[in-house]
Amino acid sequence: MTQTFDIAIVGATGTLGETLVQVLEERDFPVGALHLLASSESAGASVAFRGKNVRVREVDDFNFAQVRLVFFAAGPAVSRSFSERARAAGCTIIDLAADAGVPNLVPEANSQRLADLPTPVHIASPGSTAVALAVLLAPLREHLQLQQVTVTACLAISALGREAVSELARQTAELLNVRPLEPRFFDRQVAFNVLPQVGKPDTQGHLNIERRVVSELRELLDMPLLKVSVSCIQVPVFFGDSFTVSLRTGGPVDLAKVTAALDCAASIERVENDDFPTPVGDAVGQDVVYVGRLRTGVDDPDELNLWATVDNVRKGGALNAVQLAELLIKDLV
Repeated sequence: MTQTFDIAIVGATGTLGETLVQVLEERDFPVGALHLLASSESAGASVAFRGKNVRVREVDDFNFAQVRLVFFAAGPAVSRSFSERARAAGCTIIDLAADAGVPNLVPEANSQRLADLPTPVHIASPGSTAVALAVLLAPLREHLQLQQVTVTACLAISALGREAVSELARQTAELLNVRPLEPRFFDRQVAFNVLPQVGKPDTQGHLNIERRVVSELRELLDMPLLKVSVSCIQVPVFFGDSFTVSLRTGGPVDLAKVTAALDCAASIERVENDDFPTPVGDAVGQDVVYVGRLRTGVDDPDELNLWATVDNVRKGGALNAVQLAELLIKDLV
């Protein structure tokens, strides 16, 4: 492809934004001019891209008419503040922090929706948990009559940003050096600990992230009536989300067909049951969802249980967004 596209990344100095820049370079995306944008506090920094340091500018002063494609990777508030400006300038938008109402897409699950969207296109790359689950379940839809999905999501600290990563590192160092611990970003010790919720629950006890996963997964699988139960816990891992997944189906599970379907899926790496994948040893830095411990229920043949892990920042975030961009530019050429 000889045509290039001028691109803006809003939130370029965050963990997700920097990974977006890295993935664009690794996949040789046809970038023309690359505009890196952030808040006034981060403006002036630089990010490496194709052997050069690209200076980060303040998003408030940016003229979006200069670009054709914009990635929003700076949180919902920033997306709300600037996405309409980008749309008015005729930009195609891939939003990694979109509010409800923006179509969620994962190429492996529902890329066909792109054909029906009005231009300029404004789509969302959903949260890492929904991305991983959609990648997992999409190839199983024709082999299993899915009735219910139950997930325990063990979420990495990096989903909360650099400040949270620094907090885990600081707490770990303080405890290993037998110094008094003073929680800052979190309201309690997170190092060597597990927190049973991520954020504040609503009046029914559900977290916003849990409700979001339910909504996004139903949309991605095009199964609006699918029963989905999600529990999110914060674990002291820097990068890499992990999940226990239990599926209720409408008939006995054929493990041979399930494993064959997973083995044929391009974005899944299945680990045999004499081993198991972990975030640190397998998923971090990789472009696939790792799956292991496949088994039916102890006394229920209609149940399928498995374990999965994914790089939440890379595959669950930046790579999914870039893959969507690769599909979109085919229509922009």
